[in-house]
Amino acid sequence: MIVGLFPELMAAGGIQRSGCLTALGLVSFAAQRGERYRFLSLNDTAGARSFKEGSAEISFAGYGRSKARFISSALEVALRQPTIVVGLHPNLAPVMAAMKIAAPGMRGVVFVHGEEVWKPLPALRRWAVQSADRVLAPSDDTLSRAVQEQRLFRGKGRKLAWSLGPEFDPHAVPIATPFPPGFPPGRVILTVGRWETSEAYKGADHLIAALPLLLAKFPDVRLVAVGEGSDLPRLQSLARGSGVPGRVHFLPFMTRDELPSAYDHCEIFAMPSRGEGFGLVFIEAMARAKPVIGGAHGGTPEIIDDGVDGYLVRYGDVAQLADRLGLLLANDSLRQEMGAQALSKARRDFTFAHFSAKLAAILNELEES
Repeated sequence: MIVGLFPELMAAGGIQRSGCLTALGLVSFAAQRGERYRFLSLNDTAGARSFKEGSAEISFAGYGRSKARFISSALEVALRQPTIVVGLHPNLAPVMAAMKIAAPGMRGVVFVHGEEVWKPLPALRRWAVQSADRVLAPSDDTLSRAVQEQRLFRGKGRKLAWSLGPEFDPHAVPIATPFPPGFPPGRVILTVGRWETSEAYKGADHLIAALPLLLAKFPDVRLVAVGEGSDLPRLQSLARGSGVPGRVHFLPFMTRDELPSAYDHCEIFAMPSRGEGFGLVFIEAMARAKPVIGGAHGGTPEIIDDGVDGYLVRYGDVAQLADRLGLLLANDSLRQEMGAQALSKARRDFTFAHFSAKLAAILNELEES
């Protein structure tokens, strides 16, 4: 049996989205080996649940944030002697470590994502991550920081970059898509994220600050921010105070099915963050042949080649951000060339098939070692 421990599967966000794609990869891996799978999700609504990913229907059990019931079920599953358990967040590593006591032959894998491992974890959590057989990170930057801050044996670490989902097939023939509900006409700079107060570092406020500088040269430009969260009222207040509130559009309730169309109808994607472990939204925009602008920090430079498929900017440098946006808005051929380079990279490095094959190789290597 292959077991997956998830913090959450049915909510918005990069970690949640990577969890869904990992679940799909684990289902494929289990099928290739003729094994069953069992997925447990701590924070999803309690009960038997399922979701559709591509053509696959993936089943899991939700525990409604009940840690006691989640741990009890995990230990019950461990008594069935699973071969591999994959924890999709270091917060779940202690549960996996407890399962290994009940199933000594079980191999354990922990995913780390970004900022949560860029400083030492609490002692129990750090010990549990150290006890895993493999630690997977989406970028070399996060892997290196995790090794240093969590004092990991470097030989346990592997890079496994996140991938595009089936709805972002970079090899698909482009087709005209309708405007998503509420999407404005004109020249659009798009940003997508979870606008949580704890994630205010993503730079949407800097995009709002850059907009008045751009409007002096590009009077038809607009900023669209897709996503919801506790920081949204602050961002909306900043937009009202910017002097150009009618040029900033917030679309908090866009569905994942509508998101590809949002990328299609923008000219530039930008998220000038100071601390992404990876940045799934960058590769989604690249799969729609859009140039991308991100922060020159964390794992983002491993996605964006500065000056080739987009630009990297210093966090908080609004003048530099406005300059790079202006370069792309002013030059159609540059924008199209960078978009073509971005699409080429998405096709080469970030397909789900590439991710699934690498995940399977890591798990096979683990069992053979």
